[in-house]
Amino acid sequence: MTPILSLSFLAPALLLATACLALRHPGKRPGQLPRLAELAALAALALTASALGVHVVQGGGAGPLGLRVDAISLTLALLVSFIGWVVMRYSRSYLDGEENEGLFHGLMLATLAAVLVFVQAGNLVLLAGAAIAIGLGLRRLLLFYPDRPEARRAAAKFTLVWHGGDVALALAAILMLATHGTADIAAITTTLSDAGPGIAGHAAAALLILAAILKTAAFPLHGWLTEVMEAPTPVSAFLHAGIINAGGVLLITAAPLVQQSAGGHALLVMLGGFTALFGAAVMLTQSAVKTSLAWSTVSQMGFMLLQCGLGLWALALLHIVAHSLYKAHAFLSSGGAVAAVAAIRKPGPVAVPNLAAVLRAFGLALVLYAVMALGFSAILGPKTPQALALGAILIFGVAYLVAQGLADAAPAQLTRRTGLAALATAFAYFAFQAMAAHLWGPLLPAAPLPGPLEWALIVLAVLSFGTVAIAQALFPLWAHHPATAGLRVHLANGLYLNALLDRAIGGFRISRSH
Repeated sequence: MTPILSLSFLAPALLLATACLALRHPGKRPGQLPRLAELAALAALALTASALGVHVVQGGGAGPLGLRVDAISLTLALLVSFIGWVVMRYSRSYLDGEENEGLFHGLMLATLAAVLVFVQAGNLVLLAGAAIAIGLGLRRLLLFYPDRPEARRAAAKFTLVWHGGDVALALAAILMLATHGTADIAAITTTLSDAGPGIAGHAAAALLILAAILKTAAFPLHGWLTEVMEAPTPVSAFLHAGIINAGGVLLITAAPLVQQSAGGHALLVMLGGFTALFGAAVMLTQSAVKTSLAWSTVSQMGFMLLQCGLGLWALALLHIVAHSLYKAHAFLSSGGAVAAVAAIRKPGPVAVPNLAAVLRAFGLALVLYAVMALGFSAILGPKTPQALALGAILIFGVAYLVAQGLADAAPAQLTRRTGLAALATAFAYFAFQAMAAHLWGPLLPAAPLPGPLEWALIVLAVLSFGTVAIAQALFPLWAHHPATAGLRVHLANGLYLNALLDRAIGGFRISRSH
């Protein structure tokens, strides 16, 4: 079969060529080079958009050198190119006059090129090589201000965790090469469907899951992600909106292999769910806007791992797209957001719901969700238990708002608005789920039929998120208890797990020496 050539394959080459030019002029105000870097990123965006258009008309397939052309790879390439262009445009003014301005643009373009290769790779060897290149480029960007001890500590922790994932990914590629004579994921999938995964298949799936966990800053090695604020804001935006999704992209790309491991799915559900709850709890205790956004990313990546563990691959991909767009905007506009919030007139007393109001709110939200689920199931067909459970988890977040509307002191307008919010959220969840299944579902494995283990995990996830949501809704009732103050301090410090990692890698000694 003749390999398919896609315009999206030219984007990394164009970015690398421009990066080489930028690295030849690494100093301050390198003429028109910042504008050229932005134009290169814009050209990469145009190439990937054109490739997606061609794919819609002609279809996809395998490309040269282990690349692939399909709706998933082109969607991710378009997403990365768009975020890369926005970040490069922002960097033109943000980095203007910096001592190593040209070097920054070169490193950003080279790292962006590596990410584009990663999201289009259909071969485990190419995935590992692109992941290593991403890590090397991002480490240099994190050390853009090398005289800052905090930046060096964050870079050291990032290197340890990220390249640990690279080792796991490389071992999976070597194992598949030795067992099947190829690292091509499509070819391996065909072999496994005929002969079964075997010991090698289960081991490779475990290694891929380990690599994904390490690359998504999952608990307990999440600390480095909350310290990358020492790098320039464009780096933080690109990291949180693009690079941190590498673990999810890896799982989705290798979904046919990962699907073979029931134990791996269980690990993703438990670790992902706990990371999501832990990150969300710590986020609420942070006073700095960028640190709060970083903990939000930890929570979102945990939730994405939970989706993968449930076998909801298309929804996990939709989550990556939505999170990337939101987080890029949040970081790049964080300075203006602080000023805007400070200018808002502070509201008066807020209605505090009691236990009865909270229980009514959760009951109402779940009833609205059940009605919407029945309606969509009647029109589009039955939903899997995993999809219904995930929707219930999402609706718990809306139930918190509904509780405010059902408080005794709440005005009728607030009650109506919160009820409509619950209804709109349930509708949006099923509508977006249907869209994701139509766009990407045919390319991904279906969610497995739940057995006893899967049912236990589904029930555990729903109960855990429901319990935390109810506790959050009741927070005003116990916020002034003496034990709450101590808990808040511990959560604000991330239960000190980051300090343990600092001590393990000698981070405190690095700080004291400067």
